[in-house]
Amino acid sequence: MLKLIKLEWKKNNIGKYIRNIVILTALLCLFIFALAFLGIANDPDGTLDAASGMDTISSPIELFTGMTFLIFTSVMLASFIVSAYKNKTMNLMFTYPVKHQKILVSQMIAVWIFNFVALVLSKFVIYLCIFIGSRYMCSSFAVDFDISSLSFYIQLILKSFVIVSMSFIALFVGMAMKSSKATMITSFLLIFLTQANVGDFTMADNAVFPLVLTIVSFTFAILSIYNVENKDLL
Repeated sequence: MLKLIKLEWKKNNIGKYIRNIVILTALLCLFIFALAFLGIANDPDGTLDAASGMDTISSPIELFTGMTFLIFTSVMLASFIVSAYKNKTMNLMFTYPVKHQKILVSQMIAVWIFNFVALVLSKFVIYLCIFIGSRYMCSSFAVDFDISSLSFYIQLILKSFVIVSMSFIALFVGMAMKSSKATMITSFLLIFLTQANVGDFTMADNAVFPLVLTIVSFTFAILSIYNVENKDLL
């Protein structure tokens, strides 16, 4: 399996994705730093213009990193898998003396591992920049995290796990509709479902929702590879 994962990274030129992640992280860091310390989230009178419950710095960090990486992961899954079906490169891979399910699983794991590690590192870099900035500048948002706390790292890992896993739902839709665009559109819909506010109600702070969403995500992952040995190529 490890060889297949490494083959997927090599075949899809993982270097370009690493470059894109570095650029995205830098842009997110600059944007959130400006939100926190340069007053771009403030009203003209200097008060913070934020919805109730969104006045802590972890809220925009989790929101914007979650949005970015859910879309990015879905794009990678579309490129690695859905596009491979459509341009017939999957035909060649399925001639290997390896089960079709194992090939598909290796593609999914290759994308998941890359984006999970990238999201954890990206969020850590952003939190670290905000932490350092808060030592010397006044933040518009309340700094509600302790970078020296074990619970901080546990939450960082768990939230990243949930966000990246959600992309399997988008993959299932993309494969069912035989469309890379459907994969990306579904990722946008998932963002609205998980991050949007309806009045004071939002799924983002629901303690049970991440667990349910993770179970649903892996259910869709299983459905994506179910009976692939007997299915025709897209």
